Amino acid sequence: MHKSTTSVDEYLEGLGGTQGEAMRALDLLIHPLMSGLSRTLWEGVFWGGTEQQIIGYGDLVQKRPRGIEVEWFLIGLAQQKNYLSLYVNAVEDGDYVGRRFAESVGASKVGASSLSFKRFEDINLEALTDLIETARALAD
Repeated sequence: MHKSTTSVDEYLEGLGGTQGEAMRALDLLIHPLMSGLSRTLWEGVFWGGTEQQIIGYGDLVQKRPRGIEVEWFLIGLAQQKNYLSLYVNAVEDGDYVGRRFAESVGASKVGASSLSFKRFEDINLEALTDLIETARALAD
């Protein structure tokens, strides 16, 4: 994946339907919590081989299993075909912090660093705010 030249605002404006509304609402929550850090659209082929567009908040360098360091984001937000995904690349005590918050946030599916939600209404926004604040504090 790579940083896109498309602005996040332009990308969000182009999203339709209820998922587009949800993406804009989540961005309105996340963006101020990540104030002062980058907000960039990432595009390209994701780890699983699918074409993705992810809003990345905050820059970091992440070491991959083969020792390669890659530029990445602290928090990512993506619209998938059937759900919304939040990627949280903050680690505490050897584990991704998203896992610790998954149940309270309301995730329907939990990956190593990802939380997926079928609907915006399924997300506990107060718990999501706590998760984002925790991730940011760990990265500072």
